[in-house]
Amino acid sequence: MKKIIPILIVIALLVVGYLGISALRARQQQSAIENYNTVPASRGTLMATIGATGMVRSNQTAILAWQTSGKVDQIDISLGDSVAAGQVLASLEQASLSQAVILAQSDLINAQNALDDLLNSDLPTATALQNLYKAQRAAIEAERAIDRFEEEDYKDDLEDARNDVIDRMEDLKEAQEDFEPYEDWAEDNETRRERKQDLDDAQNAYDEAVRVVNLLELEQNLTQANLQAAQAALANAQREYDRLKDGPDPDDIAVLEARIAATQATLDMAHIETPFAGTITAINNKVGDRVSPGTTAFRLDDLSRLLVDVRISEVDINRIGVGQSVRLTFDAILDKEYSGVVSEVSGVGQVTQGIVEFAVTVELTDPDENVRPGMTAAVNIIAEQTDNVLLVPNRAVRVVDGERVVYILNNGSLALVAVTLGASSGTESEVIGGSLRAGDLIVLNPPQVFDTMGPPPFVRR
Repeated sequence: MKKIIPILIVIALLVVGYLGISALRARQQQSAIENYNTVPASRGTLMATIGATGMVRSNQTAILAWQTSGKVDQIDISLGDSVAAGQVLASLEQASLSQAVILAQSDLINAQNALDDLLNSDLPTATALQNLYKAQRAAIEAERAIDRFEEEDYKDDLEDARNDVIDRMEDLKEAQEDFEPYEDWAEDNETRRERKQDLDDAQNAYDEAVRVVNLLELEQNLTQANLQAAQAALANAQREYDRLKDGPDPDDIAVLEARIAATQATLDMAHIETPFAGTITAINNKVGDRVSPGTTAFRLDDLSRLLVDVRISEVDINRIGVGQSVRLTFDAILDKEYSGVVSEVSGVGQVTQGIVEFAVTVELTDPDENVRPGMTAAVNIIAEQTDNVLLVPNRAVRVVDGERVVYILNNGSLALVAVTLGASSGTESEVIGGSLRAGDLIVLNPPQVFDTMGPPPFVRR
């Protein structure tokens, strides 16, 4: 009996210890369960997003600069003003402009008057018709003049003149033969003097006969040339009249319009006007400033649309299309999310540091006065959206023995549930298989290390 009592005491102590340890473990487990963060598994909408960072820009931007030298005379707007397209913003003093710009005003008036005359005056057409009639008369007179050379009288005169040249040539030869014997005689010899006079007379008669022939032939050639010139002038006059009879020549109008446009462009250098409607976002000049070509005067932004340009990897670009919804946040604007839409997707990628990226433009659909060009935006493009699917928080998913699982509270105890995941966003994933059910309490912060009893068992359903 004495030997049994110590054994019984030991057994009792062991039982008490076990019960105490079990109670302690139960209290610890209950305390741990109370410290778990849980969320019920539920069905909802999953949005898969593609993130990027970009900078806000306006729909259109223009840096307006002076194109000539001068002194700023007046500035007609203030910073932040809304302006219309073609509105004059500032101008230079006329006296400070270059001579070419000042004289352009008179050149413009002359060109405009010339164009007005061309479009509204009948004088050019009437003058062209008058010149046509004169050319026709001159051509007729030239034709009549050439007819004379076909008449027998002229032909006879020309034939007689040519025969006279032949006769005078014979007389000249005879006179030369008569003079040759006396050529070396003294010049005061009477016989030599008579033969020399006969030779000179024969030479003069021959030269005169040649001049008569040349004059008759030259007259004919000149008359023929006059006819050709008259016919050419008639053709020119006819073309000019044909060009003007139905109204001003379009080419003449185009020349004057180009001259007016060029002169106006020179005048326009004396002021700055807006190329499009927008908001003045920078003013760099003051009245009295001296400026030169290229001096920046204003910055103009079209703030009717605010855009963000981002670059997307080639891995994700095929998941992005025009019209997809976008969520945007800004470091400069706390606790507010903005909406947007994909407006452009580049069809050609660019290599940046060995990575192929595509340009994507996002338009803000609900901007306010807090969003400004130049701000950095975090862009999340909603590439996919799935409705009424079972969702699980990404931070609750663990891997046990190569299998994805989540911890749930099952009847007050931890249990493992296998899950097969589908599409995923930054915070949640779609459950497409496994034992998880809607309503199961998912543990978001399961223990990292388990006691000697090991991890909880799987829930088999």
